[in-house]
Amino acid sequence: MSMRPDDHRRKWDKDEFERIAAERLKAEIEEEERSKKKAPPIKRELLKQRDYKVDLDSKLGKSVVITKNTPTSQSGGYYCNVCDCVVKDSINFLDHINGKKHQRNLGMSMKIERSTLDQVKARFASNKRKLEEKKHEYELDTRLKEAAEEEARLKELRRERRRDKKRKLQETEDPDDGPAQSELAQIMGFSGFGASKK
Repeated sequence: MSMRPDDHRRKWDKDEFERIAAERLKAEIEEEERSKKKAPPIKRELLKQRDYKVDLDSKLGKSVVITKNTPTSQSGGYYCNVCDCVVKDSINFLDHINGKKHQRNLGMSMKIERSTLDQVKARFASNKRKLEEKKHEYELDTRLKEAAEEEARLKELRRERRRDKKRKLQETEDPDDGPAQSELAQIMGFSGFGASKK
């Protein structure tokens, strides 16, 4: 600042402020270098298919008493032990399991491995084999079903033959009782009383 009494304007010491600015710039550069060294990029593995079945219906239809002292893993809802959180319903639990946060905690990125031409051809071949096996199983199932239907038809036919034989035997045994019974049946409006004579 100027020391003259008639000069009322404030004067700045440029050398001092240049030194302060240089120190601040130097500190910022050092901070950037430290942050680059401190956090190396994490190499996460690619997203892959689950090899276990998600248990959604083990607690279905069961009632549980929940108190203040109940641990979070046993409280109501679905518990994720990887993320240590509780989700209230099955749809949200599936969304959570397939979500970004859960996959990160498992150590996976959300990127999928690119398939090669050989992998695609192998998958097509395996699917074709599965289809052929299903076709053979289907043919076997249809054959079994047709055999069962044929057997049921034969049983029904045998029953009909037995009934016919019984009717013929009854008619031959009681020829004199037949006309009176048929007249009574016509009057009453049905063909017989339903009782069989032995």
